[in-house]
Amino acid sequence: MRLFLIGIAFTLIGLSVLKILDTYMFVIPERDLIYKNIRRIEKEKLTDNFTFVVFGDNKNSISTFSKLISAVNEDPVVSFAINTGDMVFDGSVFKWGLYLKQLKRFKVPVLHVPGNHDLADDPGNYLKIFGPLYYSFHVGNSYFIVLNNANEKCVDSYQLAWLEGELEKSRSYKYRFVFMHVPIYDPRVKKQPGHSMKDLKNALTLLNILKKYDITMVFAGHIHGYFRGEWNGVPYIITGGAGAELFGTNPEHYFYHFIKVHVSPKGVNYEVIKLPTPDFNIVDRIFHTFWIYTYSFVLQNYWIVLFGTGFFMLSAVVISSKEQEIANFLMRRRIIRFVVKIWKSLGKMSGRGKI
Repeated sequence: MRLFLIGIAFTLIGLSVLKILDTYMFVIPERDLIYKNIRRIEKEKLTDNFTFVVFGDNKNSISTFSKLISAVNEDPVVSFAINTGDMVFDGSVFKWGLYLKQLKRFKVPVLHVPGNHDLADDPGNYLKIFGPLYYSFHVGNSYFIVLNNANEKCVDSYQLAWLEGELEKSRSYKYRFVFMHVPIYDPRVKKQPGHSMKDLKNALTLLNILKKYDITMVFAGHIHGYFRGEWNGVPYIITGGAGAELFGTNPEHYFYHFIKVHVSPKGVNYEVIKLPTPDFNIVDRIFHTFWIYTYSFVLQNYWIVLFGTGFFMLSAVVISSKEQEIANFLMRRRIIRFVVKIWKSLGKMSGRGKI
């Protein structure tokens, strides 16, 4: 029996070591996904009538994001998707490896917007996998512009100049869609900034540029929920419900979802597709947040569980064969003898109190 347990222990420890080596020797298998997926979209030769979906803030979610992928794949009219950022909890190679496995499940091309979590730890990983931090493309009668404000503060002056140039190009298109991770303003608070761009002067400059060119819709994430409205006449949708923890309990805003956008010569239709969401009370939300992070951690770091179990079993076997030797060693320690003496004294006192 001892040999059997030792064998299992070493097997578990060995598997965990292999996983550790695989994690830290992992080579990113994907390159330039933005360029490749734009090419895929172009090859579809979409007309002025098409549908795409927008979602954000999955943050290495497993359960909810899997449901989102299935829902998108089951919809035959969806041509492509755009993720508004925070795909991973941090930008480590291991986290990207997990996300890339999920990404392969999509049947449609997925384009990306950099989020603050995506550029954390090592921004170079994002650049290697996806390519540019900001870019543009067009489909039919629509122009798409992706911005980078993942620093949570501002859109730099060089990028603002580039944006104006792109918006000039977009004048010949019927619709103009702009995507960014961090919202220009936080719709939940009166005094800005909230969970939004921190440089208010820069935020106003950006907003004025967007207003000047009559933007069809601005999409953002960062706030884990759903909000729709206008910033001084510029329409926006905040969609941060792809799987990360939800920020509140208001059923009008805090639920898992993605946005289905249908574009046609007659106009643009926005449909909120809801996903299974925990009950709208603070206790269930706290429990759910604890659960998604625990569940995600175990699945992402199962090698730690394997190593811990194997080490525990091996330790138990070793200790069981040397019980007397270990006991003698411990009893030679003064602090151990002192604790044992107190424990025995307490035992005698409790014995006297019995009837």
